Amino acid sequence: MQDGDTICAVSTPPGEGGIGIIRISGRDAVSIAASVFRPGTGHAQFGRQSHRLHYGHVIAPDTGERIDEALVSVMLAPATYTREDVVEINCHGGMLPLSRTLSLLIAAGARQAEPGEFTKRAFLNGRIDLSQAEAVMDIIAARTELSHKAANELLLGGLSREIAMLRDKLIAVMASVEAAIDFPEEDTESVNGKSVKDEIAAVVRGIDDMLSTVTSGRILREGFATTIVGRPNVGKSSLLNALLRQDRAIVTDVPGTTRDVLEEYLNISGVPLRIVDTAGIRHTRDIVEQEGVRRSLAAIEAADIVLVVLDGSCELTEEDQRVLNGVHDRPSIMVINKGDLPRKLRTLRKPENEVTLSCRTGEGMDDLRRAISALVLQGAVPPGRGHAWAINQRHQTALEQAKESLRKVSESISSGLSPEFIALDLRAALDQLGIVIGATCTEDILERIFSDFCIGK
Repeated sequence: MQDGDTICAVSTPPGEGGIGIIRISGRDAVSIAASVFRPGTGHAQFGRQSHRLHYGHVIAPDTGERIDEALVSVMLAPATYTREDVVEINCHGGMLPLSRTLSLLIAAGARQAEPGEFTKRAFLNGRIDLSQAEAVMDIIAARTELSHKAANELLLGGLSREIAMLRDKLIAVMASVEAAIDFPEEDTESVNGKSVKDEIAAVVRGIDDMLSTVTSGRILREGFATTIVGRPNVGKSSLLNALLRQDRAIVTDVPGTTRDVLEEYLNISGVPLRIVDTAGIRHTRDIVEQEGVRRSLAAIEAADIVLVVLDGSCELTEEDQRVLNGVHDRPSIMVINKGDLPRKLRTLRKPENEVTLSCRTGEGMDDLRRAISALVLQGAVPPGRGHAWAINQRHQTALEQAKESLRKVSESISSGLSPEFIALDLRAALDQLGIVIGATCTEDILERIFSDFCIGK
């Protein structure tokens, strides 16, 4: 990011729509917008008052050509998304008016924004911290009410408050340790009278509480990895299509039709599912199909839930048994397909995890959806612990490193080492907690985070 630049970008998705929005941010945002926008009335007042909406036209300055009819909102710093002057031009939502308007703004002195640069400026200007900035992208990517709620809680500062409280405790401990360095004749105690080791243990418990949300965080962002497995021609692809209520996978009577892993997203009772349809598991000499089987077995290992599809109109085969052996330690549901045909398959060992249905008629599909929801809610797949929000992989890494530094602090205290060693590891733990919210961060961390954003956000 170049300090002082005024940036612009299209902030709405590409394609046709009722409205397309171009966002401008920076100290010259108002003057650049004024050079290409002609208000219908009150031209002299444009940009003088904050949070005002103006009607008019986008005009090419060199030719006077009317590019588009538009509504332009002016928001003056600091009460804006970036804490800079922000102007948003609401054009008609076609590619041509948006691209021509954007070109005029760049010609007038604005610069095309980098991915996530608006949110990056909001962070650098102190409006939000780093975890809240990440929550913006989580809100955009949310697929269910649960994931949206978690992202919203992050944006509102749920994680930030927890981290701030832990950092405050460590800062208090650091103060007492540094006092012990300056006044070695005094006993090393924290401000509330507890020993430093007890205070450290309390912070570690807080970190463990946050780390307990790792699995739920992954699930909220990516969905429960729900893998459909079975031997060829038992109806795996038909089951995927039935769950999605659309023909996503190719279905034929030819064994081995599905040769690769297909992924789709599904929302069942507010629970996000990442449904994975796999190749039929069997012995085969076909090299391509062998790779498909290998990927199927790998998908089972990575699954949170496994849907084992069996053909209810046939006896259990050797290939069926191979599938069952591969999922014995995974949370699973036995899906007995072809329930519209006379049943020949014997009842399995755990009938409570068994659902009989027909992908052809749709009978029993609601029972399967309820079984999936129940499997999640009964704790077979771990939910979050007491937080509406959940941490991501970056947070996890920083928290684990902070915990390791605090472990060294406790060892140093137990070993009777000098306060200088304790202070060194305390500072490292503080820095790692600061990385979560951006109190301490490096340019490469910012680059990695904001490069995943869309251009206009």
